[in-house]
Amino acid sequence: MATAKEKKKTTAKKLRHSKEQYLSWFESMLLQRRFEEKAGQLYGQQKIRGFCHLYIGQEACSSGSVSALEEGDKYITAYRDHGFPLVLGTDPNKIMAELYGKETGTTKGKGGSMHIFDKERGFAGGHGIVGAQIPLGAGIAFAEKYLHTGKVCLCLFGDGAIRQGAFHETVNMAVTWKLPVIFVVENNGYAMGTSVARTSNVTELYTIGDAYDIPSEPVDGMNVEAVHDAVERAAARARKGEGPTFLEFRTYRYRGHSMSDPQKYRSKEEVESYKLLDPIEQVRATILENNLATEDDLAAIEAKVKEVVAEAVKFSEESAYPDPKEAYTDVYVEENYPFTID
Repeated sequence: MATAKEKKKTTAKKLRHSKEQYLSWFESMLLQRRFEEKAGQLYGQQKIRGFCHLYIGQEACSSGSVSALEEGDKYITAYRDHGFPLVLGTDPNKIMAELYGKETGTTKGKGGSMHIFDKERGFAGGHGIVGAQIPLGAGIAFAEKYLHTGKVCLCLFGDGAIRQGAFHETVNMAVTWKLPVIFVVENNGYAMGTSVARTSNVTELYTIGDAYDIPSEPVDGMNVEAVHDAVERAAARARKGEGPTFLEFRTYRYRGHSMSDPQKYRSKEEVESYKLLDPIEQVRATILENNLATEDDLAAIEAKVKEVVAEAVKFSEESAYPDPKEAYTDVYVEENYPFTID
């Protein structure tokens, strides 16, 4: 029988990524977790108002996706949208200020929780209408193909949005035109409070792609390595001109659909069972078991993250609300397009 020390050596040989990558995943997922926990607390204090959908539990989906893609690639998602910009490097101060509705927010306090944007980092939102971002994601991919940039678009949506006609029409078009888009359904099991099994006879959501002859696969959305690998494969296909891929991230949200969700549709036992698969704890265990860092090193990262979140709150508290006249700005935009249509 192998000793504990020998087992650790065996585990270390199986690592597919660098020490720096695992530590980066740990920090980016932890930042999302602590940011969202604070956002939930502030919502309860009525510092954040309106709609607010937390990403707690789904952090591997964002961290694994971003690490697999390149600078210049584009992202578009639904209204559970705080995680991706945090991973992409958007200033947490500006994201928190947007949740507060302050003028220093990512969209000057006009978008709020559901409409975070960061053009510089390729993050095209944050969209409040269910499924609306799917055709937009294909449109972004069309532009990348038209301009021969070699870049791809990651288009994410929930398991409820997959019932929208826009999804089916868009996938059909994207496959026909071989657009460089990666469609991702973040299947956390519930469309608001309705389970997948109650809305469709097809519960293996990735198989829906078979009807359009689009390469599709299920992905362990609680495992950041699995997410990274799947997105990396899909991006390689897209960059070679082979068209889109459809991925089903099987993930889980620990909190309600929104802050007003009483969560009566699922048991506490179910939630706790998924917490045993926690993506952050999985990476923490990998780091420690393979001696990539010490407990003290990880504690230092946690302290750093805590400080970042505290600073974001302070920044937001001290920021001003936008002038009411701002309601009439940024409605239309004049821009010189980088190409012309003959």
